[in-house]
Amino acid sequence: MSVVLGVAALILLAQGALALAGTSAFHPFSHRAVARAPLPTLAQTNQTRGVWTVGHSYKNDVSKPVRELPKQPLDTPRPEHEASPNPHAVSIHKNSPDAVVQSVAAKPNMPGPILNFDGIPFPGVTCQCAPPDTNGEVGATQYVQIVNQGFQVFNKATGGSLLGPVGIGTLWSGFGGACELHGFGDPITVYDQMADRWLITQFASATGGLPITDECIAVSQTGDATGSYFRYGYHLGSDFFDYPHFGVWPDAYYMSMNVFNSSGTMFLGPQPFAFNRAAMLTGSPGTFITSRDASFFNSSSDAMLPGDLDGSILPPSGAPDPFMMSGENTATWKIWRFHVDFGTPANSTFTLGGNLTPAAYTELCFSGCVPQAGSAWLLAALGDRAMYRSAYRRFPDGHEALVGNQSVCVGGSGTTCSGGRAGIRWWEVNGATSGTPAWVQQSTYAPNDGVWRWMGSAAMDQSGDLAVGFSASSASIVPGIRYAGRLASDPPNDLSQGEATLFAGQGSQDATNSRWGDYSDMTVDPVDDCTFWYTQEYYPPGHSQFNWRTRIGNFKFDSCGAPPPPPPPPPPPPPPPPPPPPPPPGRCVVPRVVGLRLAAARTRIRRAHCSVGRVTRAFSSRRFRGRVLRQAPRPGRRFAAGHRVNLVVGKGPRR
Repeated sequence: MSVVLGVAALILLAQGALALAGTSAFHPFSHRAVARAPLPTLAQTNQTRGVWTVGHSYKNDVSKPVRELPKQPLDTPRPEHEASPNPHAVSIHKNSPDAVVQSVAAKPNMPGPILNFDGIPFPGVTCQCAPPDTNGEVGATQYVQIVNQGFQVFNKATGGSLLGPVGIGTLWSGFGGACELHGFGDPITVYDQMADRWLITQFASATGGLPITDECIAVSQTGDATGSYFRYGYHLGSDFFDYPHFGVWPDAYYMSMNVFNSSGTMFLGPQPFAFNRAAMLTGSPGTFITSRDASFFNSSSDAMLPGDLDGSILPPSGAPDPFMMSGENTATWKIWRFHVDFGTPANSTFTLGGNLTPAAYTELCFSGCVPQAGSAWLLAALGDRAMYRSAYRRFPDGHEALVGNQSVCVGGSGTTCSGGRAGIRWWEVNGATSGTPAWVQQSTYAPNDGVWRWMGSAAMDQSGDLAVGFSASSASIVPGIRYAGRLASDPPNDLSQGEATLFAGQGSQDATNSRWGDYSDMTVDPVDDCTFWYTQEYYPPGHSQFNWRTRIGNFKFDSCGAPPPPPPPPPPPPPPPPPPPPPPPGRCVVPRVVGLRLAAARTRIRRAHCSVGRVTRAFSSRRFRGRVLRQAPRPGRRFAAGHRVNLVVGKGPRR
């Protein structure tokens, strides 16, 4: 088998095959051509006025519960299509010794894993591709993991599987068109904690080949990821739309794309999208708004990530979603602010909030520089961009934190970081949605122990504690999964709680076009807002190619969410006011009897020195059958003793 896989890898290389940015190389030896009916030509629904383009879902419907849908694909492996190796042919970043490196690891005070279990393994149901594009998120009761090209739903309390793994195509069974027949991966799942809903997405091809032109988005109807979904197909345009990443925000689901020409050979620029969240939560026809303004949509711009809301405290009302643009092609990184107006698209804005100058660092390779034990093959690092997610959080005092990370080279030089090691440049930014953005913290975590740490993901809990998960490898250890962190009270720019191992890894990866990642995912439990969940890839024992595995685990800082000191006891309540004097004897004071059964109403009326007058019946709900619906006179009126009170009593619904 290893010989066959090696031949497959050589075929890939000989074909110039798709060792491409943001998406995965497919395993051609296992790929089989599948006869498919041609797709109908889509009516072009996208309209551009000025700098804004408005598009609409070309189809939307409601699925059956996913747990009841036929499992697809069953025997139809499909490749993952890709664009070019990375957005910029030549980096203009000026390498310098890292100015903020943490080269000494703190004492290992990180909490150990609570749950620690395997996720979806290769082939990702039937994708036969690499890398897995591992990501996932934790919801109210479930954890959903998604890879190329499958997903699985777990019980978050036990780690037990509730559904799958199943192909992403299962979710689109019966939808037809590109989303059902030609989904090609780069999947993302996010949890909308504001609505208790799940999003499951992947890109697709309108033709079944190049270019990738569509985005397929499914929004769960409830917080159960195994239930029914509102399904949407969007045609984005005629170019190649690559590397989609999503962020949840109150007014929209925001997405970033790296856009290439239709053949996938030339980078055109990063493009932001906003999808109408309110419509998609109700199953109404969907709309997106996007722009290609030259100020950001150009081949010199770096990739960007939308802000993804964590926690229960919302951004300020009407606040824009911050898009973080970082990478290799500018001296300053940028915060763009996207405010969408679906009612009047021309009022939407995508403006530069400010520039951020990162502390000096040396760029890490895009592909083929990370060493591993047991194999001479070097792994890809994707050092040209920020890693998923760009996690946004707002705190009770109103301050904001936007946290992220990028893999960098420490102590080395050249395209392979020769003589050095990879580290995690992590950061915290405030002023993300208004005012001037500024660094709160920026530091490179790279203990001088020979280990390469890369392909990270960062998040922050409700207390302001920060955690970063990442891959760890060297010439003497196989790739494993670790995490490090800090408490909000720790000195700034330092992961003072040290490092812990989620999974040590078991083997190393040969060939596979060196692909690793392309990303991982650190998220925070929306219920306690303290427990971090992390998912990342690893390899089984020995050395092999196209044979990845994935792992899922969670952990929590003990101090997170500690209750504040108890408030002082409240003052004793004032004594109750004296009861009102009784009415003079012999007067009828009309009592309130609406809602009482007729017998009880009669008794109350008589005790008030009144008498029961005319009783009529009227249709009502079952709940009010036999109960008083209306009375006259109204309660509180005073009359001579024996005054009549007329009643209308419910007789139940019409038959």
